[in-house]
Amino acid sequence: MSGALAALALIRKHWQLALIAFLAGLCLVYRGERDAARQAHSNEQIERKADHDRADRDRADQERGFAQRQANGISIFADKLAAREPIIVHSTNTVREYAQTDAGRARCLGADRVRGLDAYLSALANPNTDSAPAGSRTEAVPADTDPAPAGR
Repeated sequence: MSGALAALALIRKHWQLALIAFLAGLCLVYRGERDAARQAHSNEQIERKADHDRADRDRADQERGFAQRQANGISIFADKLAAREPIIVHSTNTVREYAQTDAGRARCLGADRVRGLDAYLSALANPNTDSAPAGSRTEAVPADTDPAPAGR
């Protein structure tokens, strides 16, 4: 028992050292926990950065795919437009070529016949200027002096 009393006397005499040793042990435990928390935080940051980089790559892939689809669509549309025959120019050339044939010369209107057609159309548009009452049969329908084109 004297050993226990000696140890108790030693602790009573140097209790400050025991307190310091206890606090130093707590510091070591908390330092280990702090280091583990820091490591976990840095791992989370690395994972978050990897997720962000992956999202950026996915977004870039989607934008690249959209740009390629858009370019392909524009190319297809341009090819379709280029494949079309210019309708107005082609029709104009067709009329000119037809007018140079014998049937076309007979059928195409000269300037005086166009003016007569314009007068006829304006008379149709303004029926009040006609002196004959509607329904009167004083004049016969004029015969068409223009021969029909070949093949009709």
